[in-house]
Amino acid sequence: MITATAPGKLYIAGEYAVVTPGCPAILVAVDRTVTVTLTPPQATTGTITSDQDERARVTWQTTPNGTIITTPAAHPFPYVTAALEMVLRLAQERGLEIRPANLHVTSTLDDAAGKKYGLGSSAAVTVATVKAAARYYHLALTKTALFKLTAVAAYRVQGNGSLGDVAASTYGGWLAYQACDREWLMKTASRVSVSQLITMEWPQLKITPLTPPPALQLLVGWTGTPASTANLVAQMDHHRVKAAYQQFLTASRQCVNAMIRAFQSGDLPAIQHQLAVNRTLLTKLAAVSGINIETPTLTRLVEIACRLGAQAKSSGAGGGDCGIAIADRHAPETSRIAAAWQAAGITPLALHVYAEEEHQ
Repeated sequence: MITATAPGKLYIAGEYAVVTPGCPAILVAVDRTVTVTLTPPQATTGTITSDQDERARVTWQTTPNGTIITTPAAHPFPYVTAALEMVLRLAQERGLEIRPANLHVTSTLDDAAGKKYGLGSSAAVTVATVKAAARYYHLALTKTALFKLTAVAAYRVQGNGSLGDVAASTYGGWLAYQACDREWLMKTASRVSVSQLITMEWPQLKITPLTPPPALQLLVGWTGTPASTANLVAQMDHHRVKAAYQQFLTASRQCVNAMIRAFQSGDLPAIQHQLAVNRTLLTKLAAVSGINIETPTLTRLVEIACRLGAQAKSSGAGGGDCGIAIADRHAPETSRIAAAWQAAGITPLALHVYAEEEHQ
């Protein structure tokens, strides 16, 4: 039996802009996870099952060219099969034996009733599948190769997004992330081997671990309303040619780069200041695009945190899901934020930073 785990993520700053190559974002991996377990099957076909949907059971096998065929053809595991397919193609290129496997997925990314917190379950399950399958097929992968295999698999399924969630689920901890040119990536992936793809330079891709100041405390509140990142990002696509959006990109780049420098110098007040700047930028973007990024509940979350000495904003695409606050853990009012959120109908989440090195 082989087991691999990948964490969920939260965006701290740089949302929407990060979809454009050259625009950075800051993310953090959190200790809600997806685990994928592989076991040898008793038959000549493999299966995919999940704790999240006990009725769903998919069988799979491969064609000679490495394509996966599933029964039924439509199923709730597209990220798992896309991840498997990338690993199998690499294994074939390296002349390794391809044998079936049973995969089982478990997750702590949702609440007890199955509602999503918006922690990046699609990225986490793709990363965990690639990690587990690579071990099963005896593939030694660097962390960069793991990210690249997973990124191609995830993008082929979702067709949009920056893949920052994949980076957070791969590397763990705090990250500065800048997306590659995904149009270049898909064209290149169609004409080179997987082995070549994961060893070549990807234009504009940057992944840089960050160390937070010791006094920084990350607080997370859940609005109780799930949101679809893919839908919100797709809606924003219509506004990318507008001058106001280009101004937003420039301002977001400046803001996030300043925040990265503040992380590198350990300057907590500067991090908090740039978080507030980033919230203002997203508020203006929402006004010109008509997209509801900061819902009334998220506004309450922000106002409460700011009243108690922190800085706060929506996390990710907004429209619901989670908000975040960055506070000084030594400030006396920081301990009151969670209770004040709870009183306002916002659920504080007991999340901690997931450091990949601690889980290997």
